[in-house]
Amino acid sequence: MKKRMTGILMAFTLANSLLLSGCGGNSGSASSDADHLGRIRDSGKIVMAMEGQWAPWTYHDEAGDLVGFDTEVGKAIADKLGVNAEFVEGEWDGLFAGLDGGRYDCIINGVEITEERQQKYDFTAPYAYIKTALVVADDNTDITSFEDLAGRTTSNSLGSTYADLAAEYGAEVANVDTLSETISMVLSGRADATLNAEVSFYDYLSEHPDAAFKIVDLTDEASEVSIPLVKGSDNDALRTEIDKAINELRADGTLKSLSEKYFGSDISSR
Repeated sequence: MKKRMTGILMAFTLANSLLLSGCGGNSGSASSDADHLGRIRDSGKIVMAMEGQWAPWTYHDEAGDLVGFDTEVGKAIADKLGVNAEFVEGEWDGLFAGLDGGRYDCIINGVEITEERQQKYDFTAPYAYIKTALVVADDNTDITSFEDLAGRTTSNSLGSTYADLAAEYGAEVANVDTLSETISMVLSGRADATLNAEVSFYDYLSEHPDAAFKIVDLTDEASEVSIPLVKGSDNDALRTEIDKAINELRADGTLKSLSEKYFGSDISSR
């Protein structure tokens, strides 16, 4: 009798667990078997990481609201996907670690495509094109090109395209988180130079017209700005849909309009 009751209880427990697994109220729901795009649409949101302090790409206005080119592009892409955009802010050097750890779905933060990054991440179609500018203090006459960076100190976020480029030219990179801090380092003499997107410096000058720095060199080619995703077939459909959204936003003039709004020029095309 005891064995029979034990068997009945085990059968009941198994049936109950199978029933619960099909209810969609936990991680074992049928929706967890969908690809990344399917899970995003099930949740009704796409979680995008950004710095939140890199004007005009992503920053807070005087009212404290999160705004910027990437912020609006992210919202427009989310709208095309039929979901809401949820932004998570963090320091640059932690964005990719968070993407690797699955804490968000993608990064939208002026990320430039590089060969090194392509080895680890899949990138969507580019939505912007930028040149990198080399900046020094107004009274600096020793640095006039990227080749002059050898043995000098630059201020940039470690792991950024700008820090990597400075290091390639032989500079020692001092790790600084924000554009304002990098410029402050140069103006105070704690760094010899800094590198960043050309348009970001122009935006800074529009807000600080008396800032005593100058652009002395630009990269010859414009780099492609894109949205990185974790590599793998799980993201194939998501990348395809984001590509479609970017192409539609370029075709209907949205990217051009947002570029002109935040940069004063169209950076959505070469």
